[in-house]
Amino acid sequence: MSGRWIFAGVGLLALLAGLALWLGEDRFPRIGAPDLAPEALYAAAFADAGGNPQPLARFEGKVVVLNFWATWCAPCREEMPAFERLQKRWKDRNVQFVGIANDDPAQVARFARGLAIDYPLLTGGAEVNELARRLGDADGVLPFTVILDPKGAVLAQKAGAYTEPGLDELLRKLVPAP
Repeated sequence: MSGRWIFAGVGLLALLAGLALWLGEDRFPRIGAPDLAPEALYAAAFADAGGNPQPLARFEGKVVVLNFWATWCAPCREEMPAFERLQKRWKDRNVQFVGIANDDPAQVARFARGLAIDYPLLTGGAEVNELARRLGDADGVLPFTVILDPKGAVLAQKAGAYTEPGLDELLRKLVPAP
């Protein structure tokens, strides 16, 4: 057997081994079971655009679409205008969108003005990441969205961006008709 065939065979085996590793790898973000009681969720507070602490308890009694995002996150930026439209469409059905970012408050305020985002955008530090983790964001993926029932129980979790039609359909399934 010539050296060329041996070299080609070794190259082919290396390619197949790499392909097997790639196909066997779990490339999807892990979503864990929520590890947070509603009381602890509602006790958390984050700063609004003015720097004032806003407890999540102010949203108790509503279906909350809680979105973890960042100004530097392209998929986050893409889904937020759809969230704004959905907030307007669903507000009369007791649905409240809330964005939380571990980001600079001034950048968040500029971002909100630039995209005309009217739903609450709150900011914090490491406690934002910890809340996302406790709500199931096992890999720290952004965007990460959790839908909560009016008592704070988790109804749905998603790592990655929502499409407007996809989230609208999910809300139709989760929110009782008026």
